[in-house]
Amino acid sequence: MVQGFSREPGTEGPLAGVPAQGRRRVWRWAAIIALGGFLFGYDTGVISGALLYIKHDFRLNAFEQGSVVSILLIGAMAGAVAAGRMAEHLGRRKALAAEGTVFLVGTAILTTAPGYWTLIVGRLVLGLAVGASSATVPVYLSEVSPKEIRGRVLTLNQLMITSGILISYFINLAFSSNGQWRGMFAVGAIPALVMVLGALFLLPESPQWLILHDRADTARTVIASVSDETRADVLIEQTQRRHGETQSDGTSQSQGWHVLQSPQVRPALVVGLTLAAVQQFGGINTIIYYAPTTIENTGLTAANSILYSVAIGVINLLMTIAAIRLIDRAGRRKLLLGSLAGMLVMLVLLGLSFVLGMNALLSLLFMVVYIAAFAVGLGPVFWVLIGELFPPSARAAGSSVSTTVNWASNFVVSLVFLPVVNAIGQGETFWVFAAVCAFGLWFVARYVPETRDRDFAQVDAALQARFNRQPQDMSPG
Repeated sequence: MVQGFSREPGTEGPLAGVPAQGRRRVWRWAAIIALGGFLFGYDTGVISGALLYIKHDFRLNAFEQGSVVSILLIGAMAGAVAAGRMAEHLGRRKALAAEGTVFLVGTAILTTAPGYWTLIVGRLVLGLAVGASSATVPVYLSEVSPKEIRGRVLTLNQLMITSGILISYFINLAFSSNGQWRGMFAVGAIPALVMVLGALFLLPESPQWLILHDRADTARTVIASVSDETRADVLIEQTQRRHGETQSDGTSQSQGWHVLQSPQVRPALVVGLTLAAVQQFGGINTIIYYAPTTIENTGLTAANSILYSVAIGVINLLMTIAAIRLIDRAGRRKLLLGSLAGMLVMLVLLGLSFVLGMNALLSLLFMVVYIAAFAVGLGPVFWVLIGELFPPSARAAGSSVSTTVNWASNFVVSLVFLPVVNAIGQGETFWVFAAVCAFGLWFVARYVPETRDRDFAQVDAALQARFNRQPQDMSPG
């Protein structure tokens, strides 16, 4: 991920000291940019309701149903890899517009799909857009945000993702009365079109990108539109100086990848990769993607299943908001430990509810509490930690590798979920996820240090102590 000058610790953002009018302008820009996050959530969530009707219309078996869901993730992995190069060559604004166009193309393919293979192509194209936007949106947001509100602006992306999932559930509910799954997909074209038009006509280019591509005069105009020209000149000079220092010391992206092999970086890499896998193998996206299908298995109708899945989306959104308030108060470790413990208990109970044939509302309750536990801890904290554990020279590479493992784990779980359910049973499958959460709980307690209010040197010392089994920083806090 490209590091913008507004994101570097110890420096001021490009819009520091911005007046109220300038802040409102930044928030308008952020709202358009974060539509990429909204579409990320919508297009990953909408399949949960659409699949209930697609599987009957096209007579899909368990593997085909799983592939329609999971093929998006293959596209997302490819899209995330390509996004960095595209954003560097085209600029953030044009890259975002291109991603919105890909969203439109994928949506058009799905709404006119005559059969299974066309569905696969449409979901793959959507996946390219989802992966690319997941890489572009946070960078773009960070590079147009002032230091004072950068954290809140960046969390807008996560809020938009969860909002997109929730809205997809409401859209599924609206179209469930007549089984119009094509309409469920088609609604996604509206925010995609707004994103394309907004990127082309309402958004400025990132000042960071402009400066590093010898367009400092244009960058000065962008910054001055929300601040003043004196501040713009100072920030441009600082960025150009840091860029020159980076080039003179030979630092590069390739060296960043190489440094992951260093013994000093290995503990951070182990934590990043393990949490990336636990976040997905703990079962979260089987609930997000298959919530209506899972609830339907308790005996409810398809329409009622979609209705109850809305509760899951609401809880996901509300607890994400809670996490934003808690993460700098309670700390990362406490949220992770509490989150994994709650997920573990709920998965055991959810599995038990299916094995014993308990009331459907009990199963729904266990799902809702499970989602709440995830959304307040493991969900957002993973993304925070991969930005805090790696040294600056390896941060981009370490975050990239961790994110790739996260997408890959997501793909594997979503692909095999239904076949595994058919093989060993619904309840037993949730117990497998519970075992993963139990491992994650032990791993966090043993190896993950607290990073709140610590600079990198302190975080690294705590991390090395835990992996070298030294007594310091081994307290629960």
